[in-house]
Amino acid sequence: MAIKNHTLVTEFILLGIPHTEGQETVLFVVFLIFYLCTLLGNLLILLAVMSDSRLHTPMYFFLCNLSVLDIGFSSVSTPKMLVNLLVRNRVISLGGCMSQVFFYHFLGSTECLLYTVMAYDRFAAICHPLRYTIIMNRRVCAVLAAGTWFTSSFHATILTTLTFQLPYCGSNEVDYFFCDIFPVVKLACGNTIIIEIVSFTNIGLVPMTCFLLILASYIRIVIAILKMHSAEGRRKAASTCVSHLSVVTLFFGPCALIYTQPSLSEVLVTPVQIFGNVVTPMLNPTIYTLRNKDVKGALKRLAGGHFVSEGSH
Repeated sequence: MAIKNHTLVTEFILLGIPHTEGQETVLFVVFLIFYLCTLLGNLLILLAVMSDSRLHTPMYFFLCNLSVLDIGFSSVSTPKMLVNLLVRNRVISLGGCMSQVFFYHFLGSTECLLYTVMAYDRFAAICHPLRYTIIMNRRVCAVLAAGTWFTSSFHATILTTLTFQLPYCGSNEVDYFFCDIFPVVKLACGNTIIIEIVSFTNIGLVPMTCFLLILASYIRIVIAILKMHSAEGRRKAASTCVSHLSVVTLFFGPCALIYTQPSLSEVLVTPVQIFGNVVTPMLNPTIYTLRNKDVKGALKRLAGGHFVSEGSH
């Protein structure tokens, strides 16, 4: 990343979650529990899928990618937020701030693209069941998964480079609980119009395109389900889609609110962002476990028959 010579700011101060003075200990405990549940739930899904050969299918391969992303995504801002709440140390280095911006947009974009690939996988399974194993062979799955990661790394590199090429020579107080593009760019001394245009275009364009592709896939899926003669077939097909639709809604809901409504009141934007960063990664494994007999079975076998509800968190 090319940082201009006249950049004077070498660290930033994260002002944290607004209007929470005196509640730091309670918030620390709550967010720590959420974070540990996220790590545990997603690690259990990874272990369950890898340990059970019956789950070595495209759907569960992409679910493993999602679990890795959820662990990474929640780790971008949560550990630093926990440190800030516990020891009141709000300083973050320039490198740390750059890392948060990069990984937040890298992992967020990858997750967005992965949901689109997962929708295509369900479309292929339900609309073309006889050709499914040919359409979604191992090579195709590997290329699709690698493509989501590679494309997102390129996307995040552009955004991060544009953000930190700007001169920062005034205030270094980021009015947020982690480094994101818009709160950081507000502190720049130079002209920010290019990064603002690129950010709105990129951050708006990627989720919107993904959302429309997912919508198109599900319209085709619904038509295919309605044409099925067997009630059991309809139920089974719908069941595999409900989990995916649930996590897509949880992902795109906060994303749409934050990035399409810049005028959204400050009171609302932080809870929405915290929900997306902290709560959603914890809920994803729960949704996939509760609605999926195969994953539940694999977890039971993994736990040696112990009660599996602990793993659904």
